[in-house]
Amino acid sequence: MFLLKLLARNAFRHRLRTLLTILGITIAILAFGLLQAVVSAWYAGVNASSSARLVSRNAVSLVFSLPVSYRDRIRHIEGVAAVSYANWFGGVYVTEKNFFPNFAIEPKSYLDLYPEFVLPPDEKQAFILDRKGCVVGKKLAERFGWKIGDTIPLKGTIYPGVWEFVVRGIYTGAEKSTDESQFFFQWDYLNETLKKTVARRANQIGVYIIGLKDPKAAAEVAAAVDATFKNSLAETLTETEKAFQLSFVSMTEAIVVAIRIVSFVVIIIIMVDVANTMAMTARERIGEYAIFKAMGFQAHHIAGMVFGESLFITTTGGCLGILLTYPVAKKFGELMGNFFPVFQVERSTVYMDLLFCLIVGIIAGIFPTWRAIRIKVADGLRRVG
Repeated sequence: MFLLKLLARNAFRHRLRTLLTILGITIAILAFGLLQAVVSAWYAGVNASSSARLVSRNAVSLVFSLPVSYRDRIRHIEGVAAVSYANWFGGVYVTEKNFFPNFAIEPKSYLDLYPEFVLPPDEKQAFILDRKGCVVGKKLAERFGWKIGDTIPLKGTIYPGVWEFVVRGIYTGAEKSTDESQFFFQWDYLNETLKKTVARRANQIGVYIIGLKDPKAAAEVAAAVDATFKNSLAETLTETEKAFQLSFVSMTEAIVVAIRIVSFVVIIIIMVDVANTMAMTARERIGEYAIFKAMGFQAHHIAGMVFGESLFITTTGGCLGILLTYPVAKKFGELMGNFFPVFQVERSTVYMDLLFCLIVGIIAGIFPTWRAIRIKVADGLRRVG
């Protein structure tokens, strides 16, 4: 306790300079934490992927569909436990600004394959029985004020027209990383309408979701699925759910890399800031260090004072930055919920913050410590006053 009091008093001899340094560290750590949270949000879908699921799509491109007849053939492949399917609908609510993911799915098998979407049994049953029913995430429902029984019109972009759905369920996420901003409705409703309007687009599937009996056999099952439809009019590309999600992230990889670089540049700026403060402090206290040496203090005593003060400043600023990261990230997540449905500060980010504070504090104290230790008593005393 006495040591901390001594370090605090030394650090705050020049209060304005120290406070500005701590403020700079706080802002930098806050910026670093937010940037890392953005990167984590970018990979939210990847991190939430299950190793027990495969995704099969058209080998040419995701834009092209697959026949619904593939379902039964996939189901009979060795290692497959369950099969479901989904179509990206691409509908908008009122205006294009109100974007959210919306899919046409086979309700029972899809929800069974995604236990992370928690839906009360009565709501699940109501959704299955209502051809025009839909299930929405909790965050999405709160965003637009939807409740059970509301009629939701979506304007189709891929499938033209105005489509009306009745909210039959509101799901919650089993974990914090679960996306609660999605919209699901029955594929049969879409398909039956297409049969009446654009028959050539009916009986087509966007992707198949395949549940595995053994996640370790993912590669073998994926190869078996693709081999089954090799040389057909619609060949498949089957991959793990994680690989499927990564294919979307890779499209914007340059942005992610840029964000990572900026976040680490912020840390370098902290280092320069603290190093400058400690260099000024050491220069001002050369006379004091000389007196300490004359009194019999050893090099490790002086090094402890310099490093201790440096670590005190970086740790104080770092802790303040970490404490501010959570409320700021929460507010940022609310404002940017349309783009980042899952936005949270990972525990690993906090560990990195603390590690960087320690590293910056140590590096910033190296040169001042070296200078203080090497100063001769006579040379140092000449500078007193």
